[in-house]
Amino acid sequence: MQIGYKLAAEAYGPGELVRQAVMAERAGFDFVEISDHYHPWLDNQGHSPFAWTVLGAIAARTDRIGLATGVTCPTVRYHPAIIAQAAATMALLSDGRFTLGLGSGERLNEHVVGRGFPDTVSTRQEMLREAVEIIKLLWRGGYQSYDGTYLRLSDARVFDLPDTLPVIAVAAGGERAAVLAAELGDGLFATEDRPEIVKQYRDAGGTGPRYAEVPVAWAPDEETAARAALETSRWALTGWKVMSELPNPANFESATTTVRMEDIREKFACGPDPARHVEAVQRYLDAGFDRVVMQNAGPDPEGFIDFYSRELDARLRGLGTQQSSG
Repeated sequence: MQIGYKLAAEAYGPGELVRQAVMAERAGFDFVEISDHYHPWLDNQGHSPFAWTVLGAIAARTDRIGLATGVTCPTVRYHPAIIAQAAATMALLSDGRFTLGLGSGERLNEHVVGRGFPDTVSTRQEMLREAVEIIKLLWRGGYQSYDGTYLRLSDARVFDLPDTLPVIAVAAGGERAAVLAAELGDGLFATEDRPEIVKQYRDAGGTGPRYAEVPVAWAPDEETAARAALETSRWALTGWKVMSELPNPANFESATTTVRMEDIREKFACGPDPARHVEAVQRYLDAGFDRVVMQNAGPDPEGFIDFYSRELDARLRGLGTQQSSG
């Protein structure tokens, strides 16, 4: 098992994200994962810097910790040729510490370039499949072309390639994407503790790392933690069908007016009790994931990282040992 720290690019500016990554390395986290957004989910989050620039700065400021996108959509806002080049560069700058997390995206981020966003999940998944094929084609080296149903590549070459290519972890919320992750990716990425996703991935031949985000909210008291999560992270309760469809933060503001504190407490492990955080992680391990990302929605990231180092790291490593021996 590896334990990661989520860099919430919607909630913090670029310098603060780099600072958090440096603290996460010192605290013992195995990797950091950054969201790749154009907009925040809610206006009061107030940020959304360019993830790839932040990753480059983190690579320069750290020595050991892994880096990952969680996740990048390589089909609309970006062309996959750009992501193939960016990821190869990140692998070189980080000395092989980079993992490329890919997904089919959300309208919130992809509509901004004016090309529209596919209305059906099946189309998005087919576009993602073509994008992964293009990325892997370019990573073979040499000049390459591709003529797909949705995406094309014309006589392109990525000149700077690492000796060891990045792992590609494909996001899945259902069977179609889980099969795609197994067939074309090197790993799985998910946000829910659903064992059927891992099973579908494995049944389709997937053998790689399995990433999942664990929603927590740390503060010195449970009420403060839950209140902070309600104010900035209630969008996480809308469900993937809503999260992928709404175009702007104002829409998420409207869609989340009925979210209650008790809803937050059900979704997030809130407060300072290590047992609640350990229990939350255990659910994801039981579901079959082996790369757990602590996604803190609390108001004090430095306090959470200190809490992790003092109270959680050893406990969670023990869970991983039990899982391996079991």
